[in-house]
Order: sequence, then C-alpha cells, then structure tokens
Amino acid sequence: MIEKVFNTQKGAIHYRTGIVSGERTWLVFLPGLTADHRLFEKQIEEFKDDYNLFVWDAPGHGSSRPFELNFSLADKAEWLYSIMIQEGILKPVIIGQSMGGYVAQALMERYPDCLKGFVSIDSAPLKRKYMKKWEIYMLKNTKFIYGIYPWSLLKKYGAKGCAETEYGRQLMYAMLDTYTKREYCELASHGFRILAEAIEADLAYEISCPALLICGEKDKAGFTKRYNAAWANQSGLPIRWIPGAGHNSNTDKPELVNSVIREFLR
Repeated sequence: MIEKVFNTQKGAIHYRTGIVSGERTWLVFLPGLTADHRLFEKQIEEFKDDYNLFVWDAPGHGSSRPFELNFSLADKAEWLYSIMIQEGILKPVIIGQSMGGYVAQALMERYPDCLKGFVSIDSAPLKRKYMKKWEIYMLKNTKFIYGIYPWSLLKKYGAKGCAETEYGRQLMYAMLDTYTKREYCELASHGFRILAEAIEADLAYEISCPALLICGEKDKAGFTKRYNAAWANQSGLPIRWIPGAGHNSNTDKPELVNSVIREFLR
C-alpha cells in the first residue's frame, strides 16, 4: 500500500491505496472510531490481488494527526468524497466498520449515486427513528465518563470491549496505545457527539445501493446488536451474524467475514 496525504484547513488526512488497475472495482475501507488503517489488515491481504484498495486514517486518527476536532460527520464525508475524486475512485464499494459505516451513510446522503455497494460491519443506521432520546443524550455526553478512568484501564477495557479474540484485542490495544489519554478522550467524545448531531438532523439517510449488514453475535458496543436487528427488519437489507465475534468482527473472524464480503461482491 502506498501512503498519501490530503490536506485540509484543519489538518492532513493520511490514506493508503494499493496497486491500481482501471478494470478493477475499488474497495474503500473505513475504520471505526479510534481505530486506524490496521483494523483492516486481514481484509487488505485477502482482497489485494482482485480489487483496487483504499483505506484511511480518519481525521484525528492514526497518522492523520494533529487535526482540529471541530468538524461534522458531513464534513468527514465531504473530505472522503474529495479524496475519491482526486484518486479517480468511481463507484466503489465502501466497507465501513462502526463509525466508518456512519461516514458511508453520510456520503450517500450527499451523493446518492456515488457507490456501487455498501458493507456495514458492526455499524448502525443513522436514521433518527432507530434511536431513543436518552441514547442520543448519552452520545453527546461521554467525555466525563471517559475522564474518570485511568488510561491503563481505558486501553484494557477498550480493547476487551471491541474484540473477543486475542488477535483482535491485541490489535485494538496497539491502536489505542498510540494516543495519550487526553487525545483519546477528546477524539472519542467528539466522534460520539458528531454522530448524535447527525442523527438529530433527521435526514433521509437512504441506502442508495446494494448493501449488506454484518454484525458480531457478541458485539457489546452500546446497542449495536439491537440496532442491526431493527435495521435489517425494517429496511429489508440482508444481515449476516458472525458467531463468536465482537464489535470488531472483521478482526475476530476475518476468514468468515472475508468470505461473506467476497460473496456480496460477486
């Protein structure tokens, strides 16, 4: 993968692309909140010979620091779109984990015809109807909760809460360990706040392309399992539950998740 930089007024966004062939479909991988490009290392290895690949360190994450944390989810989607245009990424399939899935939905809200497909991994719908008022309130007020825990425990519990396997937990811990406690608290609370604000905007957030929902059966992050069950039931979108997997199901069960993604791509 070749590392590149896209400059904005708030900071530089670092991203990576694979060997590009004009005949191949693009797969755009978007990691979740506080994770970086390494979250998808098992997927990059799986698909590198068959597809054009893109993965970023989202603004404020990984190498995309320092970055001013005063942007919205829509801003994030707009930067992604600008990078896609710059790289000639037309009609890709976005594979978004958690926050990455929200970015994909915000992108489709602005540019309904820009994607060929969408795979949501342990994410949830942005539509207002799926979330209770108190849940939105909690999303907007997480900073204090994070602040009361020692950094060593935050990293330990954060990794354990996201993954069920040793590989998944070690990877998440390694990504969290690149932050200071202050950086992590600022980044996480900002991410949850812009998510709440995007939901409160009560936009259509229609899925405008073929889509697949993937969710770990042991996902303990908030109410992700409940949201996904309702999302599949009310939208008619297909869903694949991944046995033994937590919130980062693509790191807990990479072979199974990769096969499910490949089946969807076919």
